[in-house]
Amino acid sequence: MSKSKSGDSSGLPFEAPIREIEDRIAELVELSASTRLDISSEIEALRARLEGQVESTYSDLSAWDRVTVARHPRRPVTSDYITNMLDDFFELHGDKNFGDDRALVTGLATIDGRKFMLVAHRKGRNTAERLECNFGCAHPEGYRKALRKMKLAEKMGIPIVTLINTPGAYPGIAAEERGQAMAIAENILGMFDIAVPIVCVVIGEGGSGGALGIGVGDRVLMLEYAYYSVISPEGCAAILWKDGERSPDAAEALKLTAESLLELGIVDEAIEEPTGGAHRNPLQATAALKQALIRHLDELGQIPLPDLLEQRYQKFRKISHIEGRFPTVADAVKS
Repeated sequence: MSKSKSGDSSGLPFEAPIREIEDRIAELVELSASTRLDISSEIEALRARLEGQVESTYSDLSAWDRVTVARHPRRPVTSDYITNMLDDFFELHGDKNFGDDRALVTGLATIDGRKFMLVAHRKGRNTAERLECNFGCAHPEGYRKALRKMKLAEKMGIPIVTLINTPGAYPGIAAEERGQAMAIAENILGMFDIAVPIVCVVIGEGGSGGALGIGVGDRVLMLEYAYYSVISPEGCAAILWKDGERSPDAAEALKLTAESLLELGIVDEAIEEPTGGAHRNPLQATAALKQALIRHLDELGQIPLPDLLEQRYQKFRKISHIEGRFPTVADAVKS
């Protein structure tokens, strides 16, 4: 994608009308700075028009559009939430078996005096960080590290917060040799029995078993423009139609948006993002997530542990009620 005049090369395809206005504003601001012309009224008019265009554009996004927003390169990632949301964070490393997987970060955290264990996918912000973190695709040692730290939280009697942002677990040969599938399965099973409150939040991509490996909780939340799915739209399109161009069709069939998953009862809350997505106002998005976490942690803290564990089990046991409510992916294959 070509770089816009405003210097941002990360715009999404459907944001073209927005970028046109932003580029015009940038031109006028530059003109005003380099001349004595008073064009403040024109700039303010364009900014008002920009606000309306952003609101209009984001009011009717397709499922595929929302996937692209979830992947936006300027969308806040775990490191941003650690910096801007937490009062304190002390990272804990390693699985005491193979190594320390950088794709999953774990550590002791505090937020407004509330202590908890943070377990989160780490994607990185720039190219070097993304390579170091394997683009958020964890190896089995990452999931083993996560489970060890969650069991430590149980011993300490503090709740657990997980931030999910991964296209999926790493599918390489080495990961399979070290027990990728088993590590994820052990995490899913183990999280049902951990006797402290667990809040899971999908902050960007929630892909397949890579997401589920830290996704079993008493509350499962999603940011408004995140997605949560058994497979990526591209992977689904490749399997069903052998055609990557049908990824938008797959996204619609998968019902992977916060709105659809809330209606299906798979997630408990969709956290509203700033107009135009979290990438347009990261601090506002951080504040919204912080408020939601505090509210759910406080609510869960009032529930007796035996009741909490039973409710957690029943929550996932009853997800099967979605059958028959919507067209399935299999139905989409016939179209």
